[in-house]
Amino acid sequence: MRTNERTAVVAPTLVLVPYRPEHVTKYHGWMTDPDLLNLTASEPLTLAQEIDMQQKWHMDEDKLTFIVLARPHPSVPLITSDDIRKHCPMIGDVNLFFKPGDAETESEVECEVMIAEPAYRRNGHGHTALRLLLLYASAPPLAVNPRNFVARIGAKNEPSIALFKKLGFALTKYVEAFDEVEMRFGHGRSERQSGIGREFWMGGGIGPELDVREFD
Repeated sequence: MRTNERTAVVAPTLVLVPYRPEHVTKYHGWMTDPDLLNLTASEPLTLAQEIDMQQKWHMDEDKLTFIVLARPHPSVPLITSDDIRKHCPMIGDVNLFFKPGDAETESEVECEVMIAEPAYRRNGHGHTALRLLLLYASAPPLAVNPRNFVARIGAKNEPSIALFKKLGFALTKYVEAFDEVEMRFGHGRSERQSGIGREFWMGGGIGPELDVREFD
């Protein structure tokens, strides 16, 4: 999706940047790991196929991807795009898949997160990356209704299920054919309660306003 092609989302511990050709080699290296392929339900690709995929995802209007970068310390100044490139290592990605509704089904936006670098797992980065993604997507220009966010997770992936629960998602069904669960934001809550998605995700180190910048 081209909507975020020049956008960085900056927080005290993480930065989200658009997925660009310079990220492909490292991303491809991650996706040779059998465990990551299994957790993300992905098929292995050659480097040439990964390059083509990055270009396709950039242009597809039903997919949005940010690369997750770790910020070494909030005191390290990130004034320019080059500062971000210099100081922030690449540790994972977050994705949205937009699926239009029809006469029988509602539109939905499926969320995914992957923290690929082992040293950065189990310390809250997945939680923060998802919060940043949800906050970005629920504001203009995308302005996704929080109730349209959905996640599909392997039924045995207990850490991811717990992560989405912390972000206000609830289990809606189990899909036996894929051995996965579906989770939706606001499920089981009233319209008023589930309409507070942005307030629910804000705070906790992100601040009162999302720091969205141009990224060249």
